[in-house]
Amino acid sequence: MAMAMSDSGASRLRRQLESGGFEARLYVKQLSQQSDGDRDLQEHRQRIQALAEETAQNLKRNVYQNYRQFIETAREISYLESEMYQLSHLLTEQKSSLESIPLTLLPAAAAAAAGAAAASGGEEGGGGAGGRDHLRGQAGFFPTPGGASRDGVGPGEEGKQRTLTTLLEKVEGCRHLLETPGQYLVYNGDLVEYEADHMAQLQRVHGFLMNDCLLVATWLPQRRGMYRYNALYPLDGLAVVNVKDNPPMKDMFKLLMFPESRIFQAENAKIKREWLEVLEETKRALSEKRRREQEEAAAPRGPPQVPSKASNPFEDEEEDEPAVPEVEEEKVDLSMEWIQELPEDLDVCIAQRDFEGAVDLLDKLNHYLEDKPSPPPVKELRAKVDERVRQLTEVLVFELSPDRSLRGGPKATRRAVSQLIRLGQCTKACELFLRNRAAAVHTAIRQLRIEGATLLYIHKLCHVFFTSLLETAREFETDFAGTDSGCYSAFVVWARSAMGMFVDAFSKQVFDSKESLSTAAECVKVAKEHCQQLGDIGLDLTFIIHALLVKDIQGALHSYKEIIIEATKHRNSEEMWRRMNLMTPEALGKLKEEMKSCGVRNFEQYTGDDCWVNLSYTVVAFTKQTMGFLEEALKLYFPELHMVLLESLVEIILVAVQHVDYSLRCEQDPEKKAFIRQNASFLYETVLPVVEKRFEEGVGKPAKQLQDLRNASRLIRVNPESTTSVV
Repeated sequence: MAMAMSDSGASRLRRQLESGGFEARLYVKQLSQQSDGDRDLQEHRQRIQALAEETAQNLKRNVYQNYRQFIETAREISYLESEMYQLSHLLTEQKSSLESIPLTLLPAAAAAAAGAAAASGGEEGGGGAGGRDHLRGQAGFFPTPGGASRDGVGPGEEGKQRTLTTLLEKVEGCRHLLETPGQYLVYNGDLVEYEADHMAQLQRVHGFLMNDCLLVATWLPQRRGMYRYNALYPLDGLAVVNVKDNPPMKDMFKLLMFPESRIFQAENAKIKREWLEVLEETKRALSEKRRREQEEAAAPRGPPQVPSKASNPFEDEEEDEPAVPEVEEEKVDLSMEWIQELPEDLDVCIAQRDFEGAVDLLDKLNHYLEDKPSPPPVKELRAKVDERVRQLTEVLVFELSPDRSLRGGPKATRRAVSQLIRLGQCTKACELFLRNRAAAVHTAIRQLRIEGATLLYIHKLCHVFFTSLLETAREFETDFAGTDSGCYSAFVVWARSAMGMFVDAFSKQVFDSKESLSTAAECVKVAKEHCQQLGDIGLDLTFIIHALLVKDIQGALHSYKEIIIEATKHRNSEEMWRRMNLMTPEALGKLKEEMKSCGVRNFEQYTGDDCWVNLSYTVVAFTKQTMGFLEEALKLYFPELHMVLLESLVEIILVAVQHVDYSLRCEQDPEKKAFIRQNASFLYETVLPVVEKRFEEGVGKPAKQLQDLRNASRLIRVNPESTTSVV
């Protein structure tokens, strides 16, 4: 029966914690009101802990059961991604081959039409012209301005130019485009531009795709059907990337123009597909056209006509002009298979996250082209490769971004950092590495559980922070060894910033919570010990801790000084100048040990018979409190606090000294006056020298102010025959 009630209570508790409107604060408040005492709360806490452990075990069991499936699924996804990319590449090649067939058949068809026209006479000649136009229209979606008539302009080109002129008259600020010969409109349509980082809608635009460039114009809402010129991008420097649909963001594609990028949204999936296909086909047609022009320009035109030596009066001057060797120097062999497939191989490496393989290919190409000239084919290849380098850099930058998982420690960043350095992006790699580690340190500090005991929390905080700092420093030295020394300066600046983050958390727990001076001193001592461990790798940040903590420690010393002064004044106001009676030998022995730990070695001479002490309670309490303050302050000491500590000691001692001097002047009873003189002798001859000696041991140099205070304060001599006190 009890077991059934326990199970029902656990299930009811589980349902309550899993409900959507559960609020922890309200739940705890109701529970504390309904509980009869501490026992009910302890039992309820045990039930919640048992439920949490059960949930954790179930979660762990599910993860273990599905772990192998996770690995196999990830492996299959990787294989499928590679195969899909290869399939896309093959389809693209097949599409290009099919589209090149009409262009190949065009000269043969034209020749056949010309032969038919010659055989049949003038009437059939008109039919040949019509056939020529028909074949040119079937040459693909992007007709070329070929087939010119005698006056230099073909009939199709005039229509294209007229269409381009009509459309561009609606765009303000682009009249200069009409002056470019051979330029015609291929495709146009409305688009919506989005912001790249936050995917916020920016503006409506209209795109005009010409055969060699893309014109982007912004929509003018106050003038319907009119646009304003925004940007013009040459197609040879433009890359088109399909953006995967992620509702509500869909039907988008990205245009990459070094060093910027823009994202546009089409009206629907069909128009988006048309834009992507038209852009790729236009770029391919432009590239093919320029390749043919380069081949025609590089084709040999026969040996130059060299005049005879007898008829050349400038023979000596022309001997130094090697015309033929210059042509030979511009030839670079790019026909090798690995060079032809290099852009596609880079795409595959980037898609499969094979960063090392991609950088190896780039190094191989750079080594091959290192000492070679840069004719147009090489420049075109480098343009394609540079686009892949930019994409690879973006992926590596994303790998190091703080938005990624920070688990794994600094070693998890080594792969991306090393490849960025190989790409010549050493400064960027350093910046991203340090930014990643700063986020990791910040997250580790925030996730640290705040303990009730301050010293325990500080131990955990120092362990987490300084361990992370040490690991980061070692990883930085491994990754950036042999690089520009400026990176090490950046690391020192980062370490200074990270130390500021640590000190903020340290101060909130130690100084803002008004802990005792002894607790604060112990916490600072722990932080200094951890900081000194960084000296093993040549990184000394102790002075940074001093600079960041000086104000907090100074405030703590002032606060504790005021507490001692107020306590001393309160005891002075109730002073009766009577000997101490400790009642038991144990209490007397304990007092002797306390005074010995304070540095007072000759305390035996101030003890009397039985359990009496020939000193006032006020003076003894002042001695223990002052020496305790000095010991704790020396744990916090560093040179910037020298005068603060010294002035605080002088103020504390003056309160006791002035009280004794005043009592000697005002007391008329000879017995009490002798007792006060004995207490004054203890202060001047025992306590003050101990304070001076301990301060010199802790600081490393004597304190002139303490010596002057002791020398200036002489014992007051009293004339027995008069009531007047004389100094």
